[in-house]
Amino acid sequence: MLITELKSKESILSLVTGKVFIINCHGCKEVRFPEAEAEELEKELLASGKVTGVLTTDYICNPENLKLRLERRKTMIAEADAVLVLSCGVGVQSVAEFLPDKKVYAGCDTYRLPGFQGVTPLEVNCDQCGECFLNLTGGICPLTACSKSLVNGQCGGSKNGKCEVDPNMECGWERIYRRLEAVGRLDALKCPVQLRNYATDKDV
Repeated sequence: MLITELKSKESILSLVTGKVFIINCHGCKEVRFPEAEAEELEKELLASGKVTGVLTTDYICNPENLKLRLERRKTMIAEADAVLVLSCGVGVQSVAEFLPDKKVYAGCDTYRLPGFQGVTPLEVNCDQCGECFLNLTGGICPLTACSKSLVNGQCGGSKNGKCEVDPNMECGWERIYRRLEAVGRLDALKCPVQLRNYATDKDV
């Protein structure tokens, strides 16, 4: 189980500087999805004329479901400079995987609750740490894509793009670099060192 909490309006609006396509995932709304806050934000963006389209659905972590819905809206997505995803971290990563050449932003932070965590057939995971780094790393979670959960960049142990800990695993930060390069956001790597706030992680 999990809780999704909308990021501050200021931080979201700072990301959405051009045209945007919005995806609302209500799959886990019975647990906790900030539906009212999301609707208010959506109305504000619609009023600004920045929105090329809105997709409200459930379980975007289901690849067949997501692929079908994105395909039907490919024109609206193509018109957007970025895609704003209001879901848990798995949903954001799923969208980023299907849209490799598009900027994808997370509008929520995800917190864990004890109990059933849900099932997705995709090879993406959300650490539910309460401090989402996806907007700095191109939609790839450094905590789960990196064996060492590094949030400040690549370690010195990877070789030929493979992880030092698990040679069968791609280096998470190599993936992040390639993703940021593909969407023209290598400038994100110039951000000051991001220190993880462990106080947001209920399991620590």
